[in-house]
Amino acid sequence: MMSDITTQTPVENFINGKFLKNNQPTLDVLNPADGSFISTVPLSSSQDVDGAVQAAAKAFIGWSKMTLKERVQIFFRYRALLERDMDELTKLVQLENGKTYGEAKAEVEKSMELCEFAVSLPQIVVNEVQEVSKGVECRIERKPLGVVASISPFNFPNMVPHWTIPNALILGNTMVMKPSEVVPLSTVRMAELLKEAGLPDGVFNLVNGGKEVVEAICDHPDIKAVSFVGSTKVAKIVYKRATSTLKRCVALGGAKNHLLVLPDANPDMTASNVVASMSGCAGQRCMAASVMVGVDKVQHIIDKMVDETKKLIPGDNLGSVISAAAKERIERYIGEAESNGAKILVDGRNTIVAGKEGGFYVGPTIIDYVTTDMSVAREEIFGPVISIIRAKDLDEAIEIENGSNYGNAAAVFTQSGGLAKQVMDRASAGMIGVNIGVPVPREPFSFGGWNESKFGVGDITGRSSIEFWTQNKKTTTKWNPQAQTNWMS
Repeated sequence: MMSDITTQTPVENFINGKFLKNNQPTLDVLNPADGSFISTVPLSSSQDVDGAVQAAAKAFIGWSKMTLKERVQIFFRYRALLERDMDELTKLVQLENGKTYGEAKAEVEKSMELCEFAVSLPQIVVNEVQEVSKGVECRIERKPLGVVASISPFNFPNMVPHWTIPNALILGNTMVMKPSEVVPLSTVRMAELLKEAGLPDGVFNLVNGGKEVVEAICDHPDIKAVSFVGSTKVAKIVYKRATSTLKRCVALGGAKNHLLVLPDANPDMTASNVVASMSGCAGQRCMAASVMVGVDKVQHIIDKMVDETKKLIPGDNLGSVISAAAKERIERYIGEAESNGAKILVDGRNTIVAGKEGGFYVGPTIIDYVTTDMSVAREEIFGPVISIIRAKDLDEAIEIENGSNYGNAAAVFTQSGGLAKQVMDRASAGMIGVNIGVPVPREPFSFGGWNESKFGVGDITGRSSIEFWTQNKKTTTKWNPQAQTNWMS
């Protein structure tokens, strides 16, 4: 049955298995597709965070004593609930984020895939045992850290929390989750489904709010690790603040992904892939194409890209951006590029959708003849906008890509394996695509960028996350005093 959170019910914190009324100030939650009021979200305090941490610390005692296989059973049931409520969860993402139905559904399906990897952990996290000398045995066991925290962004309200919740909890930790205050509804429903799946009270806690909650999470002495996904500016602050209190932290920041298009690239596939990459989720994803570096003679591909944008209809197969402020910021970038001499091939400014006049829409935008000193070439726009920079050869194109402060993703479009290999080897990014505009690794491969797109060691998903959420306990035993001994024992 669909949660009544969509009927303007105020969002509440979820602590120790219960939703709690909050007397703190609230923020209105709006539907970005039409600007309508959805709900209110509390701007919680550090005291609320402390209450959640206390509940999580108490729950950790029993939760960490369960076997890995016992904890996994809850997430088998939880994954089935995600599938059962697929349509509801999809519409909830649409409601608070403004995505198309297909984009929102794909996000929930990815959450299911993340759960599928997590429930495979008993087959992956296997203790190591070896008889290192006669009668002497060494063992390594992975143990949970304790109470951990996860701070998630607005652009994937269902998927990004699943980057951390299943792995961290199955590995034996308990969690305090802080969702973006502009999209709090999906995580409320997750809390309900986790409880329905049988998760013990206090293992997962939800504290809504803004800056004060983030700071309290970074500062709390009983939180052992923090994951963050958001802008690079805030990721730096969170990483520095969390690690200054001796926590583990992995903080994913922004991106400026470059797609290198070579003259031999398949024109139709390249044009459709580049446009889909720049416009999917209205460009509000850290894997979106932001800069296309056209190498030598690629005008025929650019012409096809312009044609591809005509298939995108705002309010139909192109969703809204998250807020009026985001729309204003994106359109300001386009205007600056135009005033600095760039050519606007497709202009998405001043887009209004009939029947949704209060919505926040930016149409697909292609900006040609961009130079590397322009803001649209250097800064994260986070909208359905792509800037085209012209390069004379592949070396210059790679130099342009390497010049970015970011390093989330890069891709090359070519039919030459040798040229593709050069980009794979030389691009300064953590995730590389060959003829793929959105090179997101699938499980069990991990997600994470380089440079100013990520701070901390390891990645946030996949096998790499196991190291982040656990610590090794090494045990050496000797039971046989009669065993032959040597210098090793």
